[in-house]
Amino acid sequence: FSCHVCLLRPKSKGTLKLASNDPFEDPLIDPNFLAEDDDMNVLVKGVKLTDQLLRAPAFAKYASSLLYALNIESDEDIKEAIRERADTVYHPVGTCKMGQDEMAVVDAELRVHGLDALRVIDASIMPTLIGGNTNAPTIMIAEKAADMIMEAIAADK
Repeated sequence: FSCHVCLLRPKSKGTLKLASNDPFEDPLIDPNFLAEDDDMNVLVKGVKLTDQLLRAPAFAKYASSLLYALNIESDEDIKEAIRERADTVYHPVGTCKMGQDEMAVVDAELRVHGLDALRVIDASIMPTLIGGNTNAPTIMIAEKAADMIMEAIAADK
C-alpha cells in the first residue's frame, strides 16, 4: 500500500509561452515545480505526518507491504525523495481566470474579454484550485454555461 501527500495550493508559478508564431510548434512549458521554499516545506511536513501515521500500531502488520518506504533520517533525505518521486495530480486550473480584473480572461458568462462569440468552459476559469476533485465543479461550470448559451440564443430570437 502507499499513501499520497498532496500540495493542494502551491505557491510556485510556472510559465507557458509561445515558442514562435507557428501554431503547430509546441509551446514552451515550465511548471517551475518547488521553486518556492514554502512548497517543499509543506510537503516535508506532509511526508513526516504520513510516515508517523503509517508507523502506527494499526499498520504494523502491513509495514512490509509499503510500496515506497522512505528513509527519513533527515529533512534533506525527504526533500531528495520528493524531488525524485513528485508528480502532479493533473488538476490544472486558473489559466483563463473568470472576473473583471486585469488578470481575468473571461467575464461572468465565460465570454473571453475583447472577443466576440468565444467562451471558455472548463476548469481553467477557476481563479484558484478548489479543496477537492475538480470533476464535479467542472461539470457544474459546463451545465451553467449551457444554460447561459441557451438563454443568449433565446434572447436573440
